[in-house]
Amino acid sequence: MIKRFIIALLILTVFVGGLAYFQLVFKPKMIKQFLSSQAPPPATITAEAAKTEEWIERLPAIGTLIASQGVEIASQVSGIVTAIGFESGQDVPVGSKLVQLDITVEEADLASAQATLREADVAFKRQTDLLTKAVTSEANVDTARAKRDTAEAAMNRIKALIAQKSILAPFAGRLGIRHVELGQYVSPGLAMVSLQALDPIWVDFPMPEQNVGKLRVGETIELTVDAFPGKVFSGQVTSLDARVAQETRTLLVRGTLANPESTLLPGMFANVSVLAGAPAKVVTVPRTAITYSLYGDSVYVAKPEQVKAGAAAPSSPSEAVFVVERRFVKPGQVRNDRVAISSGLVAGEQVVTTGQIKLNNGSHVKIDNSQELKPPAVLPYQ
Repeated sequence: MIKRFIIALLILTVFVGGLAYFQLVFKPKMIKQFLSSQAPPPATITAEAAKTEEWIERLPAIGTLIASQGVEIASQVSGIVTAIGFESGQDVPVGSKLVQLDITVEEADLASAQATLREADVAFKRQTDLLTKAVTSEANVDTARAKRDTAEAAMNRIKALIAQKSILAPFAGRLGIRHVELGQYVSPGLAMVSLQALDPIWVDFPMPEQNVGKLRVGETIELTVDAFPGKVFSGQVTSLDARVAQETRTLLVRGTLANPESTLLPGMFANVSVLAGAPAKVVTVPRTAITYSLYGDSVYVAKPEQVKAGAAAPSSPSEAVFVVERRFVKPGQVRNDRVAISSGLVAGEQVVTTGQIKLNNGSHVKIDNSQELKPPAVLPYQ
């Protein structure tokens, strides 16, 4: 009885052990071998060959437009406004009369000063005639000359005061919004209207310290403003500041642009690019080809798969299978939808432009550019 029990126990142990081996070792191994033999189909991606282009290095900056001449028109003296010779937003030539203050009292004082000058001049001429006849002394002549000069100075002072009450445009330009009305009393220094010279116009922008060595007076600048999307304005660098700002470690640069139609206005925000140096050859790829990450920027390079001996060649180029290699690169300048690659890639290599999210290093792919992404004709307003 005991012998039969032991034999049954051994048989049960062998059965349980075999079942456990099948479930825990043999079966997973078979599944793994089956799955490894069933390779996933090649992923479909789009690709483009890296190409060589000639680019001029662009130094980007954010700037502000400034009038080449700009002032707030104000009076030196107080008075009542008797005439206004302009309208808001008007273009005026140099020397045009903008505002006239009341000069009634000054005109009366001028008439009195002119009469006094005539009297002093007659007295001086009489004393000079008498001196030639030896009837008077030189002291009397000198006194008469001093009275004449004093009268003339008083008259000139009144004329200067009258001139101060005629506010003229110091230069040609465009007037702003009027802040004065007929009959208004104005005090010295009260701003009545702004005057801005718009052609040419300046743009001031800071440039990082590391780019200072690339800046030269006369280099071309290109500028865009949000008010006119898609339009590029050209000018030149005309001056560089004499020092780098200690707070920001930037150098202030000034450019000058022609503005014959007064399109650009002072105070506008501007995106500025300085075209530094001569054109240089660079390898470029589409912006969508680059995968940016904390561990480094990379692209997937597609290379033709080695055809095994005896295997049939693909019937068409669209059926060709490629193997992708993840390549770490160093991106450089960005221009429109393309990026310059400083290192890690050579011209002619096929880079994946869409579909990278489903790829790993060594993945098999097929290239189908019929469904490639295309930028819209009109970009959305930023």
